Amino acid sequence: MEEALEDAKEEIKRVDHLFYVSLKYTRTVDMMRRLIERLISTFDYGMLSLLKYAQKKKKVKDIPNIPIQKCELLNEVYSDVNIEKYTDMYLLWRKLMKAPYTKKEEYRRHVTMISQVGEEIIETNIDSLNEDYNKAVKFISFIQETISKK
Repeated sequence: MEEALEDAKEEIKRVDHLFYVSLKYTRTVDMMRRLIERLISTFDYGMLSLLKYAQKKKKVKDIPNIPIQKCELLNEVYSDVNIEKYTDMYLLWRKLMKAPYTKKEEYRRHVTMISQVGEEIIETNIDSLNEDYNKAVKFISFIQETISKK
């Protein structure tokens, strides 16, 4: 539980560097995709930490390996704190990474990754990634608060 939380904190540091240094100077869709991969990894560790904590508190018997099942279990166990917005965002990132995409205005401030997820077209840019990064930081804070209550 604590180890998974530490791994999540390390990943968020890498996301921070990717966002504020690498993406600032590179401005490519490939860099944006790396950042999303790190956000996914951060959430993987964070969700594992929450599930291990729930297992320790005897709220969960087994921790599933499949991401969708992990999200459903988290929504079930932590329904009182509205964790659904975080799990939805995590699942959207996973879909974005698998979806076909195109690039727009690469090497400029408004670099955009345009992905088609099902029937929906999603545009990911630096501003939306900044919002996602801030939400990830809040998610890590939520995990720390939850685990430290013991």
